[in-house]
This record gives sequence, structure tokens and C-alpha cells, in this order.
Amino acid sequence: MPGTLIGIFLDSVEARDKSAQFMRRSTAGWEAISARRALADVENLALGLASLGVRRGDPVALLSENRYEWAVSDLAVLGLGAVTVPIYSTLTTQQVRHVLDHAGARVVIVSTPAQLDKIIQIAETLPRIEVIVAMEPAQPASGRARSFADVQAEGARQRASDPGAFRRAADAVRPEDLATVIYTSGTTGEPKGAMLTHANICADVAASLQVVELQKHHTCISFLPLCHILERMAGQFCMLQAGVTIAYAQSIDTVAADAQEVRPTVLIGVPRFFEKVHERIMDGMRSRPLPQRLVFSWGVRAGIHAARVRFAGGEPSALLALQVRIADRLVGARVRERFGGRLRLCVSGGAPLAPRIMEFFFAIGIPVIEGYGLTETSPVICINPPGRAKPGSVGPPLPGVEVSIGDEGEILTRGPHVMRGYLHDEEASRAALRDGWFHTGDVGHVGPDGYLVITDRLKDLLVTAGGKKVAPQPLEGRLKRSRWISEAVMLGDRRPYCVCLIVPNFALLESRAQQRGWVHHSRQELLRHPEVLGRIQHQIDKLNADLAHFESIKKFALLDRELSQEAGELTPTLKVRRRIVTQKFDYLIESLYATSA
Repeated sequence: MPGTLIGIFLDSVEARDKSAQFMRRSTAGWEAISARRALADVENLALGLASLGVRRGDPVALLSENRYEWAVSDLAVLGLGAVTVPIYSTLTTQQVRHVLDHAGARVVIVSTPAQLDKIIQIAETLPRIEVIVAMEPAQPASGRARSFADVQAEGARQRASDPGAFRRAADAVRPEDLATVIYTSGTTGEPKGAMLTHANICADVAASLQVVELQKHHTCISFLPLCHILERMAGQFCMLQAGVTIAYAQSIDTVAADAQEVRPTVLIGVPRFFEKVHERIMDGMRSRPLPQRLVFSWGVRAGIHAARVRFAGGEPSALLALQVRIADRLVGARVRERFGGRLRLCVSGGAPLAPRIMEFFFAIGIPVIEGYGLTETSPVICINPPGRAKPGSVGPPLPGVEVSIGDEGEILTRGPHVMRGYLHDEEASRAALRDGWFHTGDVGHVGPDGYLVITDRLKDLLVTAGGKKVAPQPLEGRLKRSRWISEAVMLGDRRPYCVCLIVPNFALLESRAQQRGWVHHSRQELLRHPEVLGRIQHQIDKLNADLAHFESIKKFALLDRELSQEAGELTPTLKVRRRIVTQKFDYLIESLYATSA
């Protein structure tokens, strides 16, 4: 196993020389990019960046959505021994400015004219920025701007005069060198820059591939942001190490359409993606004729029954196995065709995945295995082994990774996957890295089978005015199992009782309102309809029936829109920023506490 990230790429090119190492969509259709061509593109860009003054250890910012040029840029920077600082394309201009200023980037690589404009707006306040490299052609609005093509062309001239220059630079990179600074998505405060070395991420790649077997004939569709360490480690470097073809979806909204054309075998996502897919499938089925709905329901029930038997370590009976084969032909195969018909493995990470969602995908023949980790741990700490997955758990630790449970049930980990620390923040580094262990801030326990179960975030624990501790995430997850509820945010910290903000399933509500003739003239009016309030209250009552008095939700309010990244309420990985939601809907929350429960 190579000790550096650029070594993974170079070894893969030499060992496999794939004719389709990458794929991207153009106006002419899907284009296959060979490993050799990718290597030439990486070398040219790297030497072009070197001609602009990029040296070993320099931070180079990368502001782009997923695309082939993202991978080329990352590999070029890493090959020079420089440090990639990825920035989510969805961040605001001021959020981008914070990252660039804190990281001290001299060079910024951007994708579209819109991303270039973000940098132009703030460039005068960031004197350290010397060069902006734009992937897409645009009228330079700044003397610092250079086109991606021009930088590559200069690199090609350097390469022609000194063919071994890039390889010498890549060979000089050491495992202990800093590879990347990744800014956490900041659910609770200002993002911090986690410093990960080549050795950190390479160790996680090697350990992950010991658990999850990938083959060189596989194809992975990439849509989770490459700024996210899970997609970068697994969707890029694991795939390169295993020789898997990487196909870049045009956007998260086109994943289904792109998958039908690319026909992937591997997909990596976050729980919200799988929840949305499940919702779309179920909503689409509700509009079908009754016989089709009955067949679908029977097929899914049979598949879930068989999946639960396997999760418990058994094998389905002959009768159940026959039912599953029939159900798969009538239901599962048809659903899988929507994703190209070849999906063999999906990995979910970034937040807890509801067991019912995991069971549903297993039932339709698309195994979704859940893992767990953080940016600071490169990221994977635990993962459910294929064939031995257990819903509700995140699996055992990876080989070489240690997990322990500390005070207040906090999950601790140590091993080669743990970051060096936070950039320019010794206090935060000392707080996170204590006594040789990284403190995750997550709460959980390890079962007798060695599988880790996550129960909540330590900072998300609600402490009521009566001193009782309430873990909101599991309760929110149970509410979201209802087809009527899209998102739920529990609140109650230092308050006399718990309340909940709920985003209903608007598509289902509006469809049902039309069918039943619920009179309304606006969405707000629909949300005040007694039938709607009654259905949501029923879901709250079902949850409360299993809870202690102090945990139960006394009141709720319905939001008239989805939570969004643009409004700052969701992180780029679609996790709820509870603090921001509390601030945004303060008036609504206060109304829930205006009178006693």
C-alpha cells in the first residue's frame, strides 16, 4: 500500500492503466478519460502551478463542485507536496473569505464564473492571494486570474523540457507530510481546520479496503461533495487504489438520470440522500393503481422479512426465499433499474441512518451499509461489514482503529487515522486530543458483538430546566420514520419542557389535500388545517407513548418550508444546525413556551 495519496494514484496508473479511470458528462454524452490521460493532466497542472510559485507545504484552496478537474487539481497539489484546502461551493462569499484568510492560501482554484466572482469580490481584502486559476473560460475580472487551460499549457512546456520533474516532486512527498486542511461544517460554531496527513488518509483507505471489497470492473458514481472527507477518502482514493472507475454526476439533482446512463455498481451518500430516494419511491408508488400498490407492498414486506432474518445471522426459509425471488422480479429489479440496474453496494455516512431506511434498501436488493467517522479521523472509524450489517449500529472499528467509551458515554478513538490537530488553534487541538485519544463529541456504546451504536451528539444533549438530559437525535429519527414528516428539530435546552419544529412532507400533504378536498388557499393555511395538525399530533403521541415524561414533546410547530443550506440551517452534508435553526425561528419557538404545557 502506498504511503502517500499521490502514490495511490501513480501506482494505480502503473498497475492498471485503465481506459476509463474517470467519466464525465458533456454535451456529446459520457466521456471516458484514461488513466494515462489523467496522469498527463495532473502532471501538466502541477508543473504549471509550480511555475506560479506553488511550493512544498503551500496551502492551495479548491473551490469547486464535483467534477473531473477537482480530482486533477487535488492530485496536482498533492504531487507537489503542497496542501489542498477544499471549500464547499455552496458557502457564501464571507464564509469562503474566512477559510481563505485562516488557511493563508496564496493560490485559489475555482470552477465556474460564479465561484470566480466570489473570490474577486473578496480578493482585495485578502492580500496573500496571488493567483486565481479558473477551470471554466471567463473574462478575467482581475489581474490575478489565470485560466486552467493556460496553466496546464505552461506545465506541458515544463514537462517537455524536463519529463521527470513531476515524478521527482511526487517521490519527495513523505507520509508524515500535511496533505489537506479540511474545515469542519460547523453545526455548533465557527468551522475549524482539521489537519490530515498523507499517512492519516492512506491508513483509512487501507483499513476500509480490508472490510469493503472493491473490484476494478466496478464503477462509482460521485455526487457527494469531494470537499467532504468521506467522498474524498472513499469516493476518490479508495476507488483509485482498487482501480474502480469514477463517474462524476452532473449534480445531486441528476444522480438518478446519470445513474441510468452510467450504470454504477457503487454509490456513497449521506442519510438524507437515501431518505429522499425512499420518499420519492414511496410517493411515486402511492399514485399507482391499487393492484400495483398491493404487489409493491407485498414485495417490500417479503424483502424486509428476509433482510431481518439475515441481520440476525440466519438464512431465510425455503418458502421465504421463494417469495423473495418472486418479489425481486416484480419489485426490486424494477426499482434498481432506476439506478442503472447494477448497484451492488451503497455506503452511508455523515449522520445516523434510520434502520427502516436501511431495511428498505436491503429489501429491494440494494445493500446500504452504514459507517461512522469524522473529518478529524480521515474519516472512517467504524463500518458495517458487507454481509454482516446490523441496522441501528455503525459496525465494529476498522482494523488498526481503537474505540473506547469515556465520560458521559463519549466515544473516543485512537490510531493512525487521527488528525494532527486544528490549524492555528492549539486550544481546540488540546481539547480534542487528550491522553492519546481523540474525543469525538458523540455519545454511544459498544455492544457485546463489538458493534458501535451512536446515540447522540454530546453538545446536542438537551438539559431541561429540571436538570434532565434528553438526547434529541434518536427521537427526531423516530419522528422522521413517518411518511408525513420530512424533518424534525427538537428543542428544550434550559427550558421547562421539550418542543419540536417539524417540516412536513409537503408533496404528500398537498396530494392528500387535493384528494380529500381540504379547503385551503395557501400552504400556511393548509398547515393550520385540523386534518394536518391531527395527523402530526398522532405521530407525536405515538412517540410520546414510549418516553419518560421529561423527554416527551409537549408542543410542536409546523414550518412552511424545507430547511436549506442557503439559509444556513443545514451543513453542506445536510446535517441540521440546531443553533441556527433556533435563531431563525426564535419567534415561533417562543410562542410554544408562551403558555404552560
